[in-house]
Amino acid sequence: MEALAIHGGAPVRTKPFPQWPVYGEAEERHLLEVLHSGKWGGIGRVKLPEFEERFAAFHGAAHAVTVVNGTVGITIALMAAGVGPGDEVIMPPYTFIATATSSLLFGAIPVFADVEPDTLLLDPDKIEALITAKTKAIVTVHLGGAPSDMTRLRTIADRHGLTLIEDSAQAVGARWEGKAVGALGDLGTFSFQSSKNINAGEGGIILTNDKKLADKAWSLVNVGRIREGAWYQHEHIGWNLRMTEFQAAVLLGQMSRLDEQMDKRERNGKLLTELLGNIVGIHTIRRDPRITKHAYHLYLFKLDSSVADTVDKNEVIRRLNSEGIPVSYGYVSLNRNEALIREIESRTGERRVQDCPISERACQKEVLWLHQNVLLAEEEDMVDIAKAVRKVMASLGTGSMGRP
Repeated sequence: MEALAIHGGAPVRTKPFPQWPVYGEAEERHLLEVLHSGKWGGIGRVKLPEFEERFAAFHGAAHAVTVVNGTVGITIALMAAGVGPGDEVIMPPYTFIATATSSLLFGAIPVFADVEPDTLLLDPDKIEALITAKTKAIVTVHLGGAPSDMTRLRTIADRHGLTLIEDSAQAVGARWEGKAVGALGDLGTFSFQSSKNINAGEGGIILTNDKKLADKAWSLVNVGRIREGAWYQHEHIGWNLRMTEFQAAVLLGQMSRLDEQMDKRERNGKLLTELLGNIVGIHTIRRDPRITKHAYHLYLFKLDSSVADTVDKNEVIRRLNSEGIPVSYGYVSLNRNEALIREIESRTGERRVQDCPISERACQKEVLWLHQNVLLAEEEDMVDIAKAVRKVMASLGTGSMGRP
């Protein structure tokens, strides 16, 4: 057996993976245009409406509203849809904490429905048992860039009169049955935080095909103004949650290479799935055939149950990292997050600890991540990843943690 790098052997690779972000002349040109214009925010913007129009068109949406970040995007989407303090919002627990805190920001209560074991996406079968008179919305998460089952979720939302919101923070450009995410539900939100597939350091956007929802969201983001009103005409209560011209300039540059990057991630993601598929001890994540474009913000794979039950996931990560493969741990299941549990208790007067065993097991024992920049490497780099995974899995044997 080949010695592991962690035990003094030669690592599979020392070559670095591509750095993120990627930027170039397009970002520089747009930024200088904004700088020299003197119009960096407020009225008279140029880059921001151009970006909103281009991003909406890319996703087949009629309306777009930019915001300061993706968290606020979900908050504003919920508020625009009429969700209020004390209302309940069903969402998956296998997601970034902002999916939950976005509702808590104005007093709505997250309720966690478990995920599917083979996709890690919100399980439609787990939703209806959680619907109460207080339920007003479903927030689904297109995890890692894989669209949720929007067909079934739309049916459930319509049957119960619920707003359906897509947390598309990781899914720029992803498509379900040929249609882009973000406008498949009532509203969709995206993040442009620094790790995202297009980024401006921070920032977010809300998409919708409903003009009333778009106008309400725009007003909430623009201090309660209305689109055709005067600067000091505040018809609603709102806040200044606007994106700057500089962020829009960077994002226009980022969009100039998005199609090419998406194609490369898609090719490498499919190749990596093929390469990992025959390694004992590893399971790849099932891709629903109705996903016609995967954004691959994350590439996720799972340890087999026989491995996960005998080997500490952190040890697998340490061994793979030593081989030059930057896998990471991933989320802590939100239904078990004590900060969220305490905050929900302070709002409801009861301690709610919901069981989501599939999400909990995925977080604690099974799921490993590779970030999107890894998939911007070359085919031979995907071969290296598979070689390292095979080497590490072989080293685990029957689960012994001793030196091979």
